This record gives sequence, structure tokens and C-alpha cells, in this order.
Amino acid sequence: MSERLVATAAELRRRVDGWRSAGPGVGAGAVGTDPGAGGGAVGFVPTMGALHAGHLSLMRRARAECPRVVVSIFVNPRQFGPTEDFGRYPRTLEADLRLCAEAGVDAVFCPAPEEVYPPGFQTTVSVGPLTRRLCGLDRPDHFDGVTTVVARLFGLVRPTHAYFGQKDYQQASVIRRMVADLALEPEIVVCPIVREADGLAMSSRNRYLSADERQRALALCRGLERAQERFGAGERDAAAVTAALAEQLREAGAAVDYAAACDPVDLEPVARLESGTVLLVAARIGATRLLDNHILE
Repeated sequence: MSERLVATAAELRRRVDGWRSAGPGVGAGAVGTDPGAGGGAVGFVPTMGALHAGHLSLMRRARAECPRVVVSIFVNPRQFGPTEDFGRYPRTLEADLRLCAEAGVDAVFCPAPEEVYPPGFQTTVSVGPLTRRLCGLDRPDHFDGVTTVVARLFGLVRPTHAYFGQKDYQQASVIRRMVADLALEPEIVVCPIVREADGLAMSSRNRYLSADERQRALALCRGLERAQERFGAGERDAAAVTAALAEQLREAGAAVDYAAACDPVDLEPVARLESGTVLLVAARIGATRLLDNHILE
């Protein structure tokens, strides 16, 4: 895997240029099974490392659809608040590289901060109202950090397809909005949530949970399951469903940041539930903030 590790923007550009000049299907690991990908398609999975099966599903989807796949591993300081977990965020590079090798990734970009934000860097990418609700209420600078680093990584990697997980639903929506507004190249592909056997949405931060907290964290997915059951039984009052969801979380000892029913595109709150409405929750179990969501059907 060491030959796939890339540390500098210059080396990454050299490799991507080489792939594109060589054309499709050239070199180790090139499959390009999606006819829509074609040509010099490059799939990109941006991550902060501490990879798990959810990330693996993104890499495999990219591998199935694109002749070349790049994964980035960069713990982005700009998306953490001053009291958040930047310093203790899990850094597991050796295990991450093994998982990337298992998925057949062509290059793993692990830049130092100065490669992403070189001296004199002054730009911030801010999407606007979509970032100022839900997670944006408690983390006011978070999404500016996310969009800035993703835009910068898109410029360095120059992907044709970029893969994100549904678990971070608002983040994926913000990235889609940024790409549409700025006419950026990559097609944004959002992949389904990958869950543990008991239903907990996979997250790098799950490893923070104690055994007791891990059990209590199941209230997020179970609350969403119960909300789907109520919808299936005919309940359409969004306020009633989200209030019950929040109460179920509190009964498990969670500190609820939000339990919301939103339009799936602009994330505006809705009063009446419909098929396709997205339910989103954020809650703290002990010191660990967890997210989950479900699209009603």
C-alpha cells in the first residue's frame, strides 16, 4: 500500500495527470464498470480517517463506478470548534491504509495541513442558509470548514465523482448545493447509511462510547424506527412525531440537540410528513455527539 500513499499536492497532480493521459482501464485496479463513468473518470472519497465499514462502502462504490479511486485522509482543523475533539479525534493511519488496500484504492492522499492550507491561504467557502440550521445552530463555523476543505480537495484531486455517506445528511446536502452553485465538476454520489448489526449508524466517534453509552446510543436508530412505524400507521403530524422522537432519546439519557422533520432537498422544516420527508436527529450520549437520519417511506 505504501506506493499508493501520496503526501503532496504536486505528487497527487502528477498521478492524476498520468491516469487521464493514459485513458481508461490502464494500470492496477482499474475496473470502470459503470458505462456512465467512462474515460478518465476519477472517484474520490474524502475522509478524516478512522475508517470503518461505512467508509469501505463508499470506496467500493467508487471502485465499481470509476477506473481510478482516490481517498483522502485529513483531519481538517477548520471544521472543529475550539472546545471540540480535534486533538483526540482518532488517527489510525496504518489500519486505514489496510482498509483502502482491501477496497482497491489507487491513491491515498494524506497531506500535512500546509499542503491543504498553504501560507497565505485566505479563502472561505460559505454556502449560506442551508448551513445555519440543524447542526449549524450549535456549530456555527463547522460547515464553512467543511465546504472550504472539500472545495480545496476537489481542486487538488479533480474528481469526476465524489462519494459521501447519508449518515451525514446535512453535510451531503451542503456539498451538493456548493457543487451546483459553483458549477464544480464532480457528480455527488450519496450512499446509504451502513449500520452495526443492532442498528447503530457507523461512525468514527462510536469508539468514544463506553459499553453503557453504546447501549444507550441505540435510542437514535430505534427512535427513527418508531417514527417510521407511526408514519406507516397514518400519523402525519411532524411536530407530534419529532416530539415523541426527542422524548425517546431523553428517556435513554441523551442530550438532544435536535429531532427534526425536513424537506429532503433544502432541509426546511415541514409541518406535515410525506413519503420522502427526512427525519434527522443529533444527540449527545455522554460526551459524544452522534447523528442519524431516516427518509420516510
